Order: sequence, then structure tokens, then C-alpha cells
Amino acid sequence: MLEQLEAKKERYLRDGTDVRLGGIAANLARVRSFGRTCKSGDTIESLLRESRFFLEWAAPDVSLEIAIELRDLQRLITRWLFAWERIWADETERETVLQTAKDWSDRLLQRSGLLT
Repeated sequence: MLEQLEAKKERYLRDGTDVRLGGIAANLARVRSFGRTCKSGDTIESLLRESRFFLEWAAPDVSLEIAIELRDLQRLITRWLFAWERIWADETERETVLQTAKDWSDRLLQRSGLLT
């Protein structure tokens, strides 16, 4: 597993910061999309875990302002993961998380510069 993670990190770091931020945004958009169609929360939980790694790997190469946002998002995702079973079981709370993930996705996509 560690070898797979290192290979993923190596591949991830080949991209510029704009693509890295866009990739995190895409993962968060998938969280929202899959969260509305999946019967199990396992897929979404996996995307969130992967996103935490992407956030960690992207932070050193972005501006301080963006790095702080990435850290805040990483902390938020960590809180979600600690309570994931409860969140997934509660439709209202799950929808709040899915909407927040979408909001962050939009925000990071804007920050990436890929839309200009």
C-alpha cells in the first residue's frame, strides 16, 4: 500500500499547481455526485481520504493564502472522516457535507486558474 501511495504521489507531483488544485476540485465534485447516487458511503469516504493526501501534497507549492485554505479543508475533511458513519446515516447531515464539498470544489476550481 505504501508503494502505491508513493507512486500516486510521484504522479500527482508531476502536474503543475493549477492541475493539482483542479484535481482536488474534481474529487470534491465527485464526492457530491457519488454521494447522491451511491448506496454505500465507502466510495465517498475513499475519495475524501485521497483528497486529504492531494491537499497535503499540493500545499507546499502554492501561495501562503491558498496553503492556509488547503489546510482548513484538510482539517474539515478529517473531521468528516472521524464521523463518517454517523454522517452517512443522517440524510440531512450527509447533504450538508455533500453541498460543502461542492462549494469547496467550486472555490478550488476558481483558485486553480483553469477556468480562465
